[in-house]
Amino acid sequence: QVQLVESGGGLVQPGGSLRLSCVASGNIFFIYAMGWYRQAPGKQRELVATITSDGSTNSADSVKGRFTISRDNAKNTVYLQMNSLKPEDTAVYYCNADRVRDANYRTNDYWGQGTQVTVSS
Repeated sequence: QVQLVESGGGLVQPGGSLRLSCVASGNIFFIYAMGWYRQAPGKQRELVATITSDGSTNSADSVKGRFTISRDNAKNTVYLQMNSLKPEDTAVYYCNADRVRDANYRTNDYWGQGTQVTVSS
């Protein structure tokens, strides 16, 4: 089994910054990609940014130039640096680990429990 634990959410004023972290632990041999998704009240969960094991990234147009995703493969950890935050960034942010291979070569996807980010004055 694999667990994802997020941290770093909170309340911040517009224009401020936050850094989210997500650590994956458990029976892990390899993780193909890790990423962040978010869900605002009354809306569907949407992609924020993803990063593969070789460092290739993908991000939503709404966060380009403001959010930066990075990853430490040795620590099975993914980060999301969020700058110039806007009220519309308010949401629960979920960490995802895509195609996690365990020691028995089984592959699954996993989600964290979510961390609240609120941007408000």
